[in-house]
This record gives sequence, C-alpha cells and structure tokens, in this order.
Amino acid sequence: MAYIDYYKIMGVDKTATQKEIKDAFRKLARKYHPDLNPNNKDAEEKFKEINEANEVLSKEENRKKYDQYGKDWKHAEEFEKRRQQQQAQEQSYGQGSTGGEFSGQDFSDYFESMFGTGRSSPRQGGSAKFKGQDFNAELHLDFEAAYETHQQILNVNNEKIRLTIPAGVENGQVIKIKDKGGKGINGGPNGNLYITFIIKNHSKFKRNGNNLYADADVDLYTALLGGEVIVDTFKGKAKVQIKPETQSGIKLKLSGKGFPVYKHDGKFGDLILTLQIKLPTSLSEQEITLFKELQKLR
Repeated sequence: MAYIDYYKIMGVDKTATQKEIKDAFRKLARKYHPDLNPNNKDAEEKFKEINEANEVLSKEENRKKYDQYGKDWKHAEEFEKRRQQQQAQEQSYGQGSTGGEFSGQDFSDYFESMFGTGRSSPRQGGSAKFKGQDFNAELHLDFEAAYETHQQILNVNNEKIRLTIPAGVENGQVIKIKDKGGKGINGGPNGNLYITFIIKNHSKFKRNGNNLYADADVDLYTALLGGEVIVDTFKGKAKVQIKPETQSGIKLKLSGKGFPVYKHDGKFGDLILTLQIKLPTSLSEQEITLFKELQKLR
C-alpha cells in the first residue's frame, strides 16, 4: 500500500489544531458529498479519501501513530509487540538486539517481513489479520424527517445500504453501522461506518431533548375573560383552555405533543407554549369609548 499524505488531502499543515482539522473536514465533506455530486465518480473517490484522512487525523492517538509509522500506523501496537518478541528471541540466541535500528531496511520492508503483508517470515508462520479502516460520514435531514421513522439508501464504496432512521434522532448524534467500513486485511474484520446526523430546523418550534418550544398568540379579550383558543402543534392544531386574567409570558404545557423519543415507539416529549397577549389594533370609536370607560373604572 502506497503512502498517502492525509494532511495534504485535508489541506492542512502537520501542525494543524484539532479545530482546524474538523473545520477542514466539514468544508470538504459538504463539497464532495455524493448527494451533492450524483454520478460523479471523482467526487465519490475524493469523499472516501476525506473520510479516511479525517478518521486518522481527528483522533489524537491515531494521528500520533500516523506521524510515527506512516502508512502502517494501524499496526503500530502489533509491530512494537512483535519487535519486542523478536528482540527477546535474538537475545536468547546470543544474537543481540536491534536497539530500534533497521540496519538498512526501511520501516515498511521491516514491517512486511514481520507481519506478512508483502513477504512471510519463517518465525511468524502466517499472515496477521487486521481490522479494516473505519469510515465517517454526515447525513443531512430536515426537522420533519427526523420526526418520523423512515428509510434511506446510502451508497458506501459502491454498495447500497438500506438504513432505517428511528424517529427522534438528534442533531449531532452518531450511529455505528458494523462492518460497513474498509475491507479487513488478510481476512481480518471490516471496519465500521459512523454516521453523524446534521438536522436542519426551519420550523417555528425549537427542540430541547424530546420537548418542543414555541410562542402562541392569545387575543386580549380571551386573556382577560378566559376561553378557548386554537394553537399550532408540530403535527396540526390543538384546542387549549385559557384561564381568566392570563398574563403575557405564561407557559402552557401540552403533554405528548413534543418530539418522538428515540427508539421508543409511541412515546413523545411535551410541547411548551409561551403565551403572547396580542393587543387589538384599528379600534373603532365605540371601542375607544369603552376602553376609556374601563380606564376610569381602574
């Protein structure tokens, strides 16, 4: 496997901070996302490279191994263990230790001789199996789509994956799809696919956990005398009772009218309405007279 410069792919320096790497990934992922570049093989390959680079550079431990071992970073721990075993064997046979030097071999050749990725070692007796690369992707949903359980078809490495998205998924939530990452090495297990949900909310409702929040208008007369008003919920209208002398800013809870609870079918949060008293405008002469009479009474 040839060396891949993940820093170059992400367009950042080797001294880049985690924030700079994260910002670069988000920008590139949106630019080359398959949904925005249908039937564009170049964009699809670029998207794969970006995900692979982000998987390495966004995690401090992976990045440290990559900086030290290059393309063989995934097998750093195995390499160190095997090297220690080999040194111990050499010492037991009076051959001495390599002391960490490679004696004219570059790291990749030495690695291959120990792990069987290029040629086999008589001491090893077979090729080691290693897990494949984990992939990361973003899935963008509208607020309305996150409200309902539904299915979507994802295209990962030219493989179509039917994904059931439970109602109530949250913005920024990450789910794992097992074995849908990179192919394993020498018969090892495949990597996993991690999907981060990005949910766009263009509605009047604000979400906090499973609860929804919104304002509801109440006319002056109903606020003073009490009565019934029709309010908006996320799914249609609802009647609510207003107590006499209700003040602006009072909160009203509608149980079970919030957002679905993730992976709990039929269970919902609450809708919290903040009542806003609307004053009448364009008063008639008679209304003005009556309000003046009320003013005198108060």
